[in-house]
Amino acid sequence: MLVVAHPGHELRVFGWLERAHPLVCVLTDGSGAGAEGRLESTTRTLRATSATPGAVYGSLSDRAIYSAMLDHDVDIFCRLADDLADVLCARDADCVAGDAVEGYNPSHDVCRLIIDAAVRMASRSRGTAIPNYDFLLMGAPGQCPKSLQASSFFLHLDDDALARKLDAANAYPELAGEVSAALGRFGIEPFRTECLRPVDPSDRHDWAADEVPSYERYGAERVAAGVYSRVLRFQEHVRPIADALWTHTERRA
Repeated sequence: MLVVAHPGHELRVFGWLERAHPLVCVLTDGSGAGAEGRLESTTRTLRATSATPGAVYGSLSDRAIYSAMLDHDVDIFCRLADDLADVLCARDADCVAGDAVEGYNPSHDVCRLIIDAAVRMASRSRGTAIPNYDFLLMGAPGQCPKSLQASSFFLHLDDDALARKLDAANAYPELAGEVSAALGRFGIEPFRTECLRPVDPSDRHDWAADEVPSYERYGAERVAAGVYSRVLRFQEHVRPIADALWTHTERRA
C-alpha cells in the first residue's frame, strides 16, 4: 500500500509501482492555492503501472488540510488514520510506504504522522507488525542514513525502467516545474535508484522539537510579504496533531 499527501508523489517510486502494483491512497487533490486538482494525472500514472486507487483518494483540497492544521481540527486527521487503518486490515496489506518527514511541506509531514498512526492501529488489530517505509520527496532519491541501509529496500532501475519513469514524470503536466527543478538539481542518474527506508511508527513526533522546519521559515517570509495571514508552525500546529493522533491510537487500542 502506498500513502501520499499529494498526487504526483508516486512518481518518486514509479519503478516500485510497476513491480508491486500497490493500492494507492492520496490524502489531497493537489489543488494547491487554486481550484483545479491533479488527481486525473495520478490516476493515469497508476493505470500505466497496474496500481489501484484506494478508498482514500483526494477527498481533501490543499486549502482544507491547511485550514485544519491552522485551526487545530485534529478530528480530520484522526478520521483519516482510522480510514487508512481499516484499509490496511481489509486488504491484509503486507507493507505500507509513504511520504517521509523532511520539514519541507507540513502536509507531507502530517501525512507521515497519519500513516504511522494507521500502522499502529492496524498492527494491533491484526496482531502482527506491518512493515512501514518512507521515501524522500525533496532529498536525493537514494539518500539513506548508514544506520538504515541494511534494513532499507533499494530498487535500481535498468535503462528501460528509468526511461518509463522519466516519461511518466514528463507526462504529468501539473508538475512540469517541479520535475524540471528536480532534474536540474540532481540530474537524471540518481532517479535510477529508489529507496524505501524503514520507519518506526512508535516515534511520536518524528521531528526534533528544537529544530525549525523550512516550511515555517518560508511561511514567515510569505506572511511578511502579505501573501499569508498566519504562519504554520511545528510547535503550534503540527505537534498537537501528532499528540492527538497518539492519544487517538492509544484510546482505540
